[in-house]
Amino acid sequence: MDHSNGVTAGKAARNLNITPTKNLVDTAITAGNLTAFVAALKSTGLIDALAAKGPFTVFAPTDEAFKKLPSGSHDALLKDSGKFKAVLNYHVVAGHFYAGDLKSGEVMTLQGNTFTAAVSPSEIHVNGARVTDADLVATNGIVHIIDSVILPKNWQLLAVAA
Repeated sequence: MDHSNGVTAGKAARNLNITPTKNLVDTAITAGNLTAFVAALKSTGLIDALAAKGPFTVFAPTDEAFKKLPSGSHDALLKDSGKFKAVLNYHVVAGHFYAGDLKSGEVMTLQGNTFTAAVSPSEIHVNGARVTDADLVATNGIVHIIDSVILPKNWQLLAVAA
């Protein structure tokens, strides 16, 4: 596995001298590679929640991560707002966690189930998804960019026949 694009847990960028000016949603928009994630937040009504006071830590899947979903499953989620909202809430943790603060183990999500964090000196994974960019600081939390859409245990997104 190529580790060159991963985030080093012990070396995550953290500049405490800069005061963030954007909320989590605007920070995700500025990242540039989270347009599918932001569109999903809009379609499920979660924009206001993630623009609220917080703090939240968001593990945001890239546009490429959404493209890796089984064929037709993204469209199926768009048609099932409740399930899509649950999937998105599974990517959000209450609290303010820099990459250097993350520890291996179970982490409770806003969706109500836990995901598994695996933290090593060389990289961070959540349910197998690799954190590729960490510590995007917002006024109401932190965004960590991940390379896959994550799901609670025993959940599956099935391909939909055309």
